[in-house]
Amino acid sequence: MAVLLKRLLHPRRPPEALGRPLRRREASLGTHAGPAVRVRFAPSPTGFLHLGGLRTALYNYVFAKKHGGSFILRLEDTDQTRLVPGAAENIEDMLEWAGIPPDESPRRGGPAGPYLQSQRLALYAQATEALLKSGAAYPCFCSPQRLELLKREALRNHQTPRYDNRCRSLSEAQVAQKLAKDPKPPIRFHLEGEAPAFQDLVYGWNRHEVASVEGDPVILKSDGFPTYHLACVVDDHHMGISHVLRGSEWLVSTSKHLLLYQALGWQPPHFAHLPLLLNRDGSKLSKRQGDIFLEHFAAADFLPDALLDIITSCGSGFAENQMGRTLPELISQFDLTRVTCHSALLDLEKLPEFNSWKVSFFKPHPLHWGRGLSGLEMPVAGRSLGFPGRLHLRRLVSDETQRRQLVGKLQALVEEAFGSQLQDRNVLDAAYVERIILLRQDLVSPAHSYLWTRPAVSRAQLGAISEKVDIIAKRVLGP
Repeated sequence: MAVLLKRLLHPRRPPEALGRPLRRREASLGTHAGPAVRVRFAPSPTGFLHLGGLRTALYNYVFAKKHGGSFILRLEDTDQTRLVPGAAENIEDMLEWAGIPPDESPRRGGPAGPYLQSQRLALYAQATEALLKSGAAYPCFCSPQRLELLKREALRNHQTPRYDNRCRSLSEAQVAQKLAKDPKPPIRFHLEGEAPAFQDLVYGWNRHEVASVEGDPVILKSDGFPTYHLACVVDDHHMGISHVLRGSEWLVSTSKHLLLYQALGWQPPHFAHLPLLLNRDGSKLSKRQGDIFLEHFAAADFLPDALLDIITSCGSGFAENQMGRTLPELISQFDLTRVTCHSALLDLEKLPEFNSWKVSFFKPHPLHWGRGLSGLEMPVAGRSLGFPGRLHLRRLVSDETQRRQLVGKLQALVEEAFGSQLQDRNVLDAAYVERIILLRQDLVSPAHSYLWTRPAVSRAQLGAISEKVDIIAKRVLGP
């Protein structure tokens, strides 16, 4: 790093090897999907995939498929300290489970790989070298202690913490002297005074004068790993990304990214920032909410179609606001110009309307008299299994193969839930089970045990009603 910096320290000039700088007019973005649409979903494997990430991935997927393009999964794993074991595999597993598998990914490979940022460090070093060479970047020798003091001072004065760009004005001699003591300093990007305007495909024309409110950002850390700002620009360029569809929290940072594109002489992609997916009360989805992770729904046997349905029905971007859309219908109806700036409010309590046959089965308590389940019974163990809601169920039942699978699944559940209580095996007849499926009830809960077993009433209850308890039992249970 020290040798590189000494070689590159000279007055600023355009990075000719990487192209020419873009004029401001050229940095404005068009609104049309070109002939080669390539989009990416680029989560960080610092946690498992949740509903907010699924929605971003889905919008990218349906946009790509509608325009005959490619959907790419890229894992932004440059923050090595926060990686969660198994998260990278989980993200790709859950995309495949949801029925929106990437065309290119760490697992599938592809022409623009590798698809893990930790394996692309040479590209970030190359871009950083070009920025240093042109004077658009510089090494920073400020200690963590000094940066912390700047932050505390700003907060004490009720100001937004920002770097004061102190190292931007160091002379070549000062840099050389400091490199002798610190040969691997972080690299900062020199923010321009005027950021380019851009046309976001959702939020319209934008310009954020980041240089007036932020200090020069670090783009390459001392360990050789890039920060998000450099990595996403370099990767989107080298992967040929045509459209960036990402959360609206990155809208303000786009001007900073456009300055990087301009300094590197690269043509930026089109940007479309998606409004956030929030809880029903307007609060942000949090990774601390255990029930927002896709593995939670997969383990509970919810249909992927139901999740895709609910996260699109509560938002915008489609020709109609309706329930029961299949993935092909989502693709055909999706229109990026219909995406509004309003956040989408997700009401998970309505999930049963989309995935409404929720099967809860409970093992019978051993203290109860009789062969069936009583309404007084206390469950000692249980689990829930999701079945399709009315619209999705109707579609599945109309398909002979899928109908047989549903019937078989319910037959197995009834066997597991009631076991030896099934005196009449005809309740497992396929035709009967198929009719029960259409009821969309809690099919193996105690409240609906009458569908499968004879009633169970304790002797004490019968004795309170009639003295002829034995006669009643024989008539109900048979000889």
